[in-house]
This record gives sequence, C-alpha cells and structure tokens, in this order.
Amino acid sequence: MDSVSHILVIDQGTTSTRSIVFDSDLRPLASAQEEFPQIYPHSGWVEHNPESLWATALGTARRAMQQAGLRAGDLAALGIANQRETTLIWERATGRPIFNAIVWQDRRTADRCEALEVAGHAALVSERTGLRLDPYFSATKLAWMLDTVPGARAMAEAGKLAFGTVDSFLLWRLTEGAVHAVDATNASRTLLCNIHTGQWDDDLLRLFDLPASLLPEIRDSAGIFGHTSPALLGGPIAIRGIAGDQQAALIGQACFTPGTVKATYGTGGFVLLNIGAEARPSRHRLLTTIAMQRKGVRSYAFEGSIFSAGASVQWLRDGLGLVENSAETGQLAENADANQPVYLVPAFTGLGAPHWNAHARALITGISRGTTKKEFARATLESIGYQTRDLLTAMLADFGQVADDLVIRVDGGMSASDWTMQFLADMLGLMVERPAYKETTAMGAGYLAGLDAGLLPEPEIFAGTWTASKRFTPAMAAEVRDRKYRGWGHAIRLATTVEDDADHLSL
Repeated sequence: MDSVSHILVIDQGTTSTRSIVFDSDLRPLASAQEEFPQIYPHSGWVEHNPESLWATALGTARRAMQQAGLRAGDLAALGIANQRETTLIWERATGRPIFNAIVWQDRRTADRCEALEVAGHAALVSERTGLRLDPYFSATKLAWMLDTVPGARAMAEAGKLAFGTVDSFLLWRLTEGAVHAVDATNASRTLLCNIHTGQWDDDLLRLFDLPASLLPEIRDSAGIFGHTSPALLGGPIAIRGIAGDQQAALIGQACFTPGTVKATYGTGGFVLLNIGAEARPSRHRLLTTIAMQRKGVRSYAFEGSIFSAGASVQWLRDGLGLVENSAETGQLAENADANQPVYLVPAFTGLGAPHWNAHARALITGISRGTTKKEFARATLESIGYQTRDLLTAMLADFGQVADDLVIRVDGGMSASDWTMQFLADMLGLMVERPAYKETTAMGAGYLAGLDAGLLPEPEIFAGTWTASKRFTPAMAAEVRDRKYRGWGHAIRLATTVEDDADHLSL
C-alpha cells in the first residue's frame, strides 16, 4: 500500500479531543484522546479555555501519528470534526483569544434571544437560517463578548478581531494564521448564514449588530482549506475536509439518501434526518441545517437537539456519586423496579427541540421511599429514549412519507449501552442499528478529507460499505410504550413550570 494514503482526523468534542489515523479504506490504525476542563462561571454558563482546545488537538494529533508510525509526508489529508456553535474571538495580529470559548450549551444570552423574539425577528431568522432564536447558537454569544470584553467592539470595528467556531480556530492555528475559513455545516449553526445561498447574511449581521470583518470565509465541507504549518506536525499536511460533529456523524453513518436518520449520543443527543437538496422549513419546532456542501452544492437535514444525554450520566457519577463509572448504569437500570414510575427530565441547561425552553430546569418525579440508585439510573437512561421520541415524532411529521423499514443508526458513547439502545428501540417502535465502528464523527470527517484527496469513492458507493455490529428490535408492548410516554409528557410539563416556581420561592 502506498504510504501517502493515510488520513489524520482531529475530532474536537465538548469534553475531550480525539485524533485518529485512518488508512486508505477508512480503517482506524491509531488514536489518542485527551480530556480538558469544563468551566462553569455561573449557573447555565459553560466555557472552555481556547488554549486547552488547541493543546489537546495538537497533542493528540502528534500522538496518533507516532502510534501509527507515520510522518507528515505519509498523510494525504487531514480532516476536522468539531463541537458546533461554540464561539471564539481572537486577535488577528497575535492569534490570542480575547475570552474563553463560550460553549454551545451556554444559556447566558437567553434574555437577549427572548427580546429579539418579542421584537418580531424570529420569522426572519428562521426563514434565512433554518434555526431558532436561542442561546444555543453562535450569534448572541459573539455579540455578548463584543459588548462585555473591554475594548472588544472597537477592535472588531477596526478589523483587528476574528470570529470562529472551533473548526475555524483550529484551522487558523494549524495554518498559523494563513487561513480564516469555516465550512458550510458549521457556518449554518451561527444564526448568521443564509442556508439557501450559503453566504453570510447582511440583514442578520445588522440584527445582531456584528461587523462583517469578524467573519471567516465559508467553504465547501470537502475541499482544500490549506496546509498545516510544517513545524507543527513535522511537515505540511493538506487540510481537505471539515464538518460540524453532527453532520460529520451523518456522513460517517452513510445517511446520504433522503429519509435516512442517525442519532448521536454523546454529551448531548442529536438526531438528524437527511431531507435532500431543498432547505425545507420545519413546522414542528425543529431545525433545518446544511448537512454537507461539496463543489458548491448543498444537501440539508432536519435536526433535533437534546442538550443533556451523556451529561446526565456524568451527573449521576460526578454530581451525585451514585456510580463510579458510566458503564454501571445499564446493569443498575436492568435491576431497577419497573413498577416505580420515576422520570428524570435532564433540563440542566434548558430544553432543546422540540420544546425550546431555555429556562426549564431538571427535575425528578415519582420518587418514593423505595426509590434507590437503580431507579435513578433507569430514569436517566430512559430519558434518552423519551427525548428521542419527542424529536422523531416531530421530524417525521415534517418530512412526510418515510420508508416502511425505517431504522435509526446510532453512535456516540452512550450507544455502547445495550440496555439504553434496547429501550430506545422499544420507545420508538423502530429498529436501531449500531455501526461496526462507533467513532462515526471522526469517520465522517475522514471520509470528506479522503474523498477530496481521491482516496475514497463517491457517497453512493461509500454507503454500500456501511455495516452494523448489532441491531435492536422493539420488544415492548404498545400499551406499555404509550403509558410510559404519557408519564414523560407529564414530567416535561412540570419541568417547564420550574422557572415560575423558583421565582415564587425566591421572593
């Protein structure tokens, strides 16, 4: 095999960064992973140190290459997948960030989003971007930094600052400032990109009071972005593929055909349904987003976001100390008392689609004297199935006709739990498929990079190579499924009244 046929992928996630080396058939050869700290300055605020993002990206890339026994000259392409919506600003002259990265989970701009909605701007935002006025997205985070960091707005107006999502920041650092760009999938998550034209929107820039000089150039997801600085990885490597993590997972799961669905369960949970070449609006409070752009041609997806999936299990472990490791939860859930109707609504940072309530807070209902950590674990894992059903019900209502043999392809850390995936199949009443290689986010970015490098086949051929490692078939009786889901609906209604109750108690 020609040695210049390997692909390096940097997969920069919410709690850790992983780098993987693939061969020319997209088989993983080596990987390295490193966690970084989460910063919580106030309730509902989440930040990352940008230097931690960069250090873990560069460090894991170097270690993965070393483990694979490869040098820069052996790599045909580098791909990047990244946590989306997370917002950074840095000085153009020095590359130094002016503030911590404000993470996609952060809710500090909820009041600003509500004010814009009350002022009647929601329809414009939705029509142009496919998104909602919600602090989840980048624009209000960006405006907050300009208005809060001393001197930032004046520097931005003078063209001295650069904005980027994490892919843009890594691209800038990898090229030592030579390239300020963003791929179309990440651009579509900022509230500033017109997804119909694939360009930044002047009306939206005025709405959020943001200077255009901050913005990176929007480019294809598969295409040449530039080359790494030779000093960083031992030589120049062509950067050929970039996608936001959820779109990268959609690609890695080979969901290229309209009507195919993937669900990723990491820190959060994200369900995407390929809707094809037309950016159709959602009538059920979902998002329309760019799924991929290649040679200037875009495909789109409906998306629903669960803000807390794996983060809920982390809370059981780190916040409550009920388990020592996440793997224990499946066994606890299996041994829980099924007759206790305990529900966890994990609205630790509000509720995502289709509820979109930034002020909802987490709660647990149905606790009795006999409730133990087993029932807590079960309620936590079941919340994944309930939230996914909320999303998929809305998604299929928007999409219309779907195949009779619809399946859900799953990935992410929580997909390793057989108990959770079986409950997901039971609650959806659909088959769930887990892929042979679970790191589909990295695989998607690797596919984009390898496709542009000429190493990998066109999407329709690549889709034929996808294989499942396990399938989960629904086994729950319909009446049980519906009864449990009605209980979830009651718990959701309670969670959305927590804000009012909290205001009353604080008086």
